[in-house]
Amino acid sequence: MGVPLPRWFAHRGGGSLAPENTLAGIRLAARLGYRAVEFDVMLSGDGTPVLIHDETLERTTDGAGRVCATPDAVLFALDAGGGERIPRFVEAAALCRSLGLLANVEIKPATGYERQTAETVARMTAELWRSAAVQPLLSSFCLEALAIARDLAPEIRRGLLYEDVPPGWQADFDRLRGFSLHCDAGRLPDDVLREAQVRQVPVLCYTVNARPEAEMLFARGVAAIFTDRLDLFVGA
Repeated sequence: MGVPLPRWFAHRGGGSLAPENTLAGIRLAARLGYRAVEFDVMLSGDGTPVLIHDETLERTTDGAGRVCATPDAVLFALDAGGGERIPRFVEAAALCRSLGLLANVEIKPATGYERQTAETVARMTAELWRSAAVQPLLSSFCLEALAIARDLAPEIRRGLLYEDVPPGWQADFDRLRGFSLHCDAGRLPDDVLREAQVRQVPVLCYTVNARPEAEMLFARGVAAIFTDRLDLFVGA
């Protein structure tokens, strides 16, 4: 299973203190003492896995159009904020390994690219973290992607990611041989949390940006949270 889960994950790399899903954000999280980061991986128009959340470029870069239709030569020339560029997945993996960070790699396929994205990311994750002391965690809202990861990289832990945890989540969890359950912090019913605790399934909640909410979740038995407010939880 690798090292125990840290209680805090820097959401999208550096949270709100750095351009999201960038190497600068990951470095900042490490400097602030975070031991875990979360980031999103999608395929470029050339099939290269890159760190970006949206299917389109407008919100987080100075580019425009769909990520999955943008060739690498264009994509890697864009400004992703503060002069940072969109990183390749291989670069983020190397940085996490060098810093000893646990990486929660969210498989974020563009519409219509679910299988291709999952196959590429699962295979690369297994290869990039081969023999690493701190093993990553693969998560996705796309259960098909997690099924592919289960088959292609069974040694990599998998987290089922939901907004609202559905009734019967246990069947999906068992089928996908899951490790953890991830959900919206404001949509976690007590019965789901109790069942997860009985099954010894860690529950991870996003996105928590206030200390009182974090303390309440930990008191309820949540294992870890994702936060944008890295400044609030330094040393916590």
